[in-house]
Amino acid sequence: MDETTDGVTLRRGESVGHVAEIVLDRPEALNALSTAMARRLGAVCAEVAADRSVRAVVLSAAGEKAFCVGADLKERNAMTDAEILEQRPVFRAAFGGVLGLPQPVVAAVHGYALGGGCEFALSCDLIVADETAVFGLPEVGVGLVPGGGGTQLATRRLGPGRAADLVLTGRRLGIDEAEAYGLVDRRVPAGTVREEALAIAGVIAGNSPAAVRAAKRAMRQGDGTGLDAALDIEENAWRTVVTSADRREGIAAFNEKRKPVWPS
Repeated sequence: MDETTDGVTLRRGESVGHVAEIVLDRPEALNALSTAMARRLGAVCAEVAADRSVRAVVLSAAGEKAFCVGADLKERNAMTDAEILEQRPVFRAAFGGVLGLPQPVVAAVHGYALGGGCEFALSCDLIVADETAVFGLPEVGVGLVPGGGGTQLATRRLGPGRAADLVLTGRRLGIDEAEAYGLVDRRVPAGTVREEALAIAGVIAGNSPAAVRAAKRAMRQGDGTGLDAALDIEENAWRTVVTSADRREGIAAFNEKRKPVWPS
């Protein structure tokens, strides 16, 4: 059953078992992020993070034209400096909520993914985009710095030169260039991105929940650290699952030629 409030819809296991879908659902405003929508998104992410039955997440968007065009500048235009500063923790909680999900997150991007929309995609573990997708971080053109993780996440994903090209010019990347830059992990035909993202999430959800969470944690924590420290992080992740019930079930299922039934 869909739960829609303040421009965010939460679906649990409707299409694929153990997969939650978080939908940016304000298509009349091209899914622009308002204060109410950001507050709701942060709360939804906290709810999903705490749900042990959810093994993978898809972040998708309603409407035909946009994944998300970033902050609602119409709302912001009517705000004082003090009100914008008061809004900041709400926005940080929304972006941090997506970035901090312990489950793997697959972005399903179509249409415009600009500003905060691009940052939401960058906050996910995998980005699936269809041929209508357009990415950009145009904040410097309106007197702002990307504030949803864009300067840091783009650098980590694309490297410093390509991140600088994206952030400092504010230009847009169509699907061909986004794919060549490494911004898009999988490219699909127009109109199929949600189904592909759900299929990928379904594959992830079929693996050991304990192992998947540990592997994601190791990759996130090891990013940007030296190799020796990163290998220690991997060692710790391995040790958290090697004596687990999931490991015993996984090896037993392999030897018995059946699908595992994960205890965790």
